[in-house]
Amino acid sequence: MKTFAIKLSILFLLISTSITAQEFQGKAYYSSKTTIDMSRFGRGRQMNEQQKKQMEERMKQFLEKTFILTFNKEESIFKEDEKLAAPSADGGRGFGFMSSSFSSGSQYKNIKSKIFVQDQEFFGKQFLIKEALTHYKWEMGSETKQIGKYTAFKATVKVPENEINWMRTPPRSRNDSENNDSETDKSNEEEAEEGPEMIEVVAWYTPMIPVSQGPSEYWGLPGLILEINAGNTIMLCSKIVMNPDEKDEIKMPEKGKEVTKKEYKEIITEKMEEFRNSRGRDDGRSRGGGGRF
Repeated sequence: MKTFAIKLSILFLLISTSITAQEFQGKAYYSSKTTIDMSRFGRGRQMNEQQKKQMEERMKQFLEKTFILTFNKEESIFKEDEKLAAPSADGGRGFGFMSSSFSSGSQYKNIKSKIFVQDQEFFGKQFLIKEALTHYKWEMGSETKQIGKYTAFKATVKVPENEINWMRTPPRSRNDSENNDSETDKSNEEEAEEGPEMIEVVAWYTPMIPVSQGPSEYWGLPGLILEINAGNTIMLCSKIVMNPDEKDEIKMPEKGKEVTKKEYKEIITEKMEEFRNSRGRDDGRSRGGGGRF
């Protein structure tokens, strides 16, 4: 395995040096699909298969997206394809609200200065999530497969589950009882003692495009990452354009309140708790529980 890694590094170096003399840029298009546990919906009621399909169709815009990674040797910008980002059919309520609130903003990576910056809007306020690039300890494999015209190699890494889903707030039903809350608190305490659950992330990269870039926050392999399997999300590259006639400016976002991932997580968790409580009060009034008409 060590010999294979050395040979791969030499191949990466040889291909890389052949393009260092010229400035180049590439664009990789990714389709992203996320699966969810439908049993978490329905406010405790059991949904039949037809209801599950209807729910999945309504959430399709939120669960299936197309992204563009614009990259060069040192920098990259990963963002949703605006041409395919259709407006919500519910006027911004329900799933439209969820999609706009929790969809990732533009993600910038600089692998030379090891910087990650995400431009994110939440509840009408602009944030700038800024941290050092995560150092992934990839385990290189010898398994290969063909993705389009590119030969891709497999690599894996174990990542804490809360790092993969760091933008999401913990799900909580408005009908949760105090017993459920205490069980959740106990579960959180046990997780804090034992550490978060580790998820295996599987990447497929190609040395034929010798840049250490990839979709979302992933990077650090001897070739462009063409596919990522992380938790319940798959991102697959469907198209690559090298040295387009019109090059895009790859620029680090600068506008917004600068926060860390942890600080941003705390902000959205607190705001979503306020939102849930507000909806609970509104429902109480609508059921005639002493509220106004």
